[in-house]
Amino acid sequence: MSEKASSPELQGPPSLLEEALEAWRFAREGVRDELKNIPAERMDFRPTPHSRTVRELVQHILEVSMMATGELTRPDTNMQRAPWPKLLRMYAMEAYRSKSKPQLVRLLDSQLKAAEKKFRAAGELSVLQFMTRFDGKQGTKLEWLHHNIGHEEYHRGQLALYARLMGLEPALTQAIKGS
Repeated sequence: MSEKASSPELQGPPSLLEEALEAWRFAREGVRDELKNIPAERMDFRPTPHSRTVRELVQHILEVSMMATGELTRPDTNMQRAPWPKLLRMYAMEAYRSKSKPQLVRLLDSQLKAAEKKFRAAGELSVLQFMTRFDGKQGTKLEWLHHNIGHEEYHRGQLALYARLMGLEPALTQAIKGS
């Protein structure tokens, strides 16, 4: 075996599950950084009367992630086992109780850490199992985990736009510029 092939820095995540968790961690860190960039006194900012506030948007990200973690780590996942609002409420009370910016930042970190632990305990084979999706079709749990990651990235973009509308430079733009 060549030196390059055995070099740890050239190896990727050891499994599909770890690869997905790494992608989720990257997305979540981006959400957290965008939230941290927004001043605490602007948590109730909403761009239009029909938009979520910053606080509501972060609570939504958390409620969906909490539900996804709870459901995807069950042996009998069925996204149609309860109506969407009820399914969210089954898992997300802590997100709804978290109102301040510091509480939400902490929960973004602690929820992901707890989720990673639950997914690892369930094991990689569990995420390759089929489940019933919201549309009634069958899909793997890993597919839905990737859907959840995409959901967080989508809302991360909204938080960046909210920052721009407040006259702030988004956290990702700051990181790219090296400031």
